[in-house]
Amino acid sequence: MRVIYFHQHFTSPAGAGGIRSYEMARRLLHHGHQVTMVCGRYGLGNTGLDGPFVRGRRRGMVDGIDVVEFDLSYSNRDGLLKRTGTFLKYAWGSIKLALTERYDLAFATSTPLTAGIPAIAARWLRGKPFVFEVRDLWPELPREMGVITNPVILWAMGVLEYVSYHSAQRCVALSPGIARGIAQRGISQERIASVPNGCDIEIFRDAPGAWRPDGVADGDLLAVFTGTHGPANGLDAVLAAATVLKKRGRGDIKLLLIGDGKLKPALQADAAARDLDNVLFHDPVGKSRLAGLLAGADLGLQILANVPAFYYGTSPNKFFDYIAAGRPVLNNYPGWLAEMITETDCGFAVPPDDAEAFADALETAADDRAALKRMGTNAARLAEQRFDRAKLADQWVAWVTEGKRL
Repeated sequence: MRVIYFHQHFTSPAGAGGIRSYEMARRLLHHGHQVTMVCGRYGLGNTGLDGPFVRGRRRGMVDGIDVVEFDLSYSNRDGLLKRTGTFLKYAWGSIKLALTERYDLAFATSTPLTAGIPAIAARWLRGKPFVFEVRDLWPELPREMGVITNPVILWAMGVLEYVSYHSAQRCVALSPGIARGIAQRGISQERIASVPNGCDIEIFRDAPGAWRPDGVADGDLLAVFTGTHGPANGLDAVLAAATVLKKRGRGDIKLLLIGDGKLKPALQADAAARDLDNVLFHDPVGKSRLAGLLAGADLGLQILANVPAFYYGTSPNKFFDYIAAGRPVLNNYPGWLAEMITETDCGFAVPPDDAEAFADALETAADDRAALKRMGTNAARLAEQRFDRAKLADQWVAWVTEGKRL
């Protein structure tokens, strides 16, 4: 089967973003299918192509995947208007491919929601089967965050969401809340499968080259956040906890924020203004380098803004990287991940907007290394038993290509 795969923010392991689409495409190849990946350029990503763009795009093979990359740069630092323009340009270019390429099935993954537009065109203009993967619920998330308030835009997004779900023969949800959200739009349970993000155990387990950044001693507790520094991530909570730790004299606890995003300069300025020498910032790194960092760290930080839509409606890559590396996780918002951390004893689940509880958990981790090691063992077991990427990818392929129930 030939699959055309629409993911605007696709990256190979050479990039610093999530590699779910890369791994799923590779699994399609493993099962004898062909894949054409249609993407744009992403600030943290690396598609694997390095040739020149010709008439706004370039094309080539990356580890067996036929990659078509549009010369459309996207960054979390871009304003709403620029990002919207980039999304629409990607959708328009992708529609052209959807109408001209040879393929048997169209697959689209959000975000952005506009990635579903070319697959909708494939469904209704060429009669091709369409499978839609939902990574976030839109417009619920931007509405609750207050990022988008214009009622016309929210209405248009709601219409696109509805049309995407109802045009697709099958849907893939990345979390329990997302699956419920799809069902609430009138999609039968028989057309919805939940396949969360997975753990790249081969990359993160026993990674060579363990390292710590300058300023972190061997005996320090190193807690690491990896990912975007944007409004959704709520990283002011980390600075608040760091302020409490500094007042308590816990200079042996270091908090590392690795990544990039719209709010990174403001966070750096705030940390400097508070004289938070226990907070360090680092540029994004690729997967192999990240694996080495997590091998040298003690704890992963799963941080999000206190937005109810996040509680059950997200499936963060970073959480699965942490447990793949056998690292305990500190989570600061309620929901399915907090419940799982508590259930499996693989870290700490603290209330949102509670800097004292956040700092308490970090102190507990620093002062009881035996318990921390036990949590890490539990995290590794959770990764292997429930979130092994290879196993989940096989289920995903069966659902996407054949509609076999998981």
